[in-house]
Amino acid sequence: MQHIKKHKVLLEIVWWLATALLCLLILFPIFQKTNRYPFTLINVIFVAVFVTLFRYTFLLRYTWIARLQYVKIALVFLSIPLIFNLVNNLNYFITHLDEFSSENYFGHLESETRENIETYMRSEMVLFGVGSIITAIIFPFRMIISVWRLRNKGTV
Repeated sequence: MQHIKKHKVLLEIVWWLATALLCLLILFPIFQKTNRYPFTLINVIFVAVFVTLFRYTFLLRYTWIARLQYVKIALVFLSIPLIFNLVNNLNYFITHLDEFSSENYFGHLESETRENIETYMRSEMVLFGVGSIITAIIFPFRMIISVWRLRNKGTV
C-alpha cells in the first residue's frame, strides 16, 4: 500500500512538472517578443486548470484524490467559483484586446510579426481558456460519479 502511495505522489509531481514545462513552452513565443505581457498569470492558470482537471477527469484512479471522498465533495463545491472566475478572466482578456490595442506590448515589432504574435496570443489564450472552462464544468460531475461509485461499488 505504501508503495502505491509513493508512485501516486511521484506521478503527481511528474504531472505538475509537465504542466509547468507546457506553460513555459506556450508562453515562450510571447516572452521572446516582449517582457510586458499583462496576461501571464491568467494564461498560466488557464493551462494549469485545463491540464489538471482534464487529468483528474480521465485519469482519476491514478491520482491521490481517487479514494478521498471528502476531498472530492469539496472539489465539487469549489468548482462553482472556479468556473465563474475562469469565465470572468476569459471575458476580461477578450474585452481588453477588443477595446485596447496590443500596441503597448507589441508596438516595437514589425507589423507582420506583430500580427502573427497577436494571432498566436489570442488563439492559445482562447483555446486554453475555453478548454479550462469546459473541463471545469465536466469535472464536478465526474467527482460526483466517483463518489457514488466508491460508496456503492467500491471502485473509482
